Amino acid sequence: MDFSVSQDIQDIRKAVAELCAGFPDKYWRDLDRTGAYPSEFVQALTDAGWLAALIPTEYDGAGLGLYEGAIILEEINARGGNAISAHAQMYTMGTVLKHGTPEQKQKYLPAIARGELRLQAFGVTEPNAGSETTKLETRAVKKGDKYVVNGRKIFISRTQYSDMMLLLARTTPYDELEDKTRGLSVFLVDLKEAVARGQIVVTPIEVMLNHHTTELAIQDLEIPAENLVGQEGMGFRYIIDSWNPERVLVASEAIGDGRWFVERGAKYASERVVFGRPIGQNQGVQFPLAQAHARIEAAALMRDKAAWLFDNNQKCGFEANAAKMLASQASWEAANACMDTHGGYGFAVDFDVERKFRETRLLITAPISNNMVLNFIGQNVLGMPRSY
Repeated sequence: MDFSVSQDIQDIRKAVAELCAGFPDKYWRDLDRTGAYPSEFVQALTDAGWLAALIPTEYDGAGLGLYEGAIILEEINARGGNAISAHAQMYTMGTVLKHGTPEQKQKYLPAIARGELRLQAFGVTEPNAGSETTKLETRAVKKGDKYVVNGRKIFISRTQYSDMMLLLARTTPYDELEDKTRGLSVFLVDLKEAVARGQIVVTPIEVMLNHHTTELAIQDLEIPAENLVGQEGMGFRYIIDSWNPERVLVASEAIGDGRWFVERGAKYASERVVFGRPIGQNQGVQFPLAQAHARIEAAALMRDKAAWLFDNNQKCGFEANAAKMLASQASWEAANACMDTHGGYGFAVDFDVERKFRETRLLITAPISNNMVLNFIGQNVLGMPRSY
């Protein structure tokens, strides 16, 4: 097996690192204090073409693979940033790319690639459904050449900084279905227009990190029938198609966070002198960081395998989910080791450890909790009975 790193990957890491150098710790620290969106950073990523990495060249994208996309997001987090502020712009378009009509692809994908259109919002989660996606209640009723939608969505991120949203809504009542995975459909929604008309009311949700998440109240939202993506009633399966690349990309962010924690922790441990010697000489400080580093590298190998399988059109459900779980666990272990190494300074805002600590903790829970990953592995990989 060849584990060498190609020159192209080295060039991507170097270019992304150079871009991130223009947005140092203070930039992210100030955003965290004010709750502002990193507009300048997202624009820089857009101008450099990094957010269009997965869009084919025929639609003005870079035509890169999922592995290259993963390296981009990993490097952002490894340099102290937070790719979650724009990562959906990279992969949400995959539903349109795979299931959209030729007209939809030509209309939206080049505009997304050029940065003229932001498709970052993904309207799936609901207050009464949570992770049980097949129980969604938001209804889309077809009336002539349009669908009329009513319902609520929650924990929908970046709606205030997105032009379009992918919306999953029920087109067939749940009780009328034999196959409960049917009856849901995906729509492209013009967010700006819907908000201006008062058909979508956006309410920000305050959370413990700068995540720009919201609740949506949808009332008599009119969506042109031509904005239906794929076949009516097949939306759940289309959404599942997008989960594997999402898992791989989120795993990459966790890996980047983990490398940031280990690097910062090791540097501080080598420089901080107490009782006449660097604290890194103490096994109680050194070993947790070494353990975290080993686990991050192991998670990265699983991520690499999942991305390779995806890029080669092979099944990767287990690998993608396992990569997300292992990477988020490894990053959280690294976060704790880094926090312990810094002691009281770890809680000081100017050291940035507490900011990254809060950011990486989210990845254990979202976009899917690790318990749900274990459910998937136990039932779909190991063949055990469904757990409750």
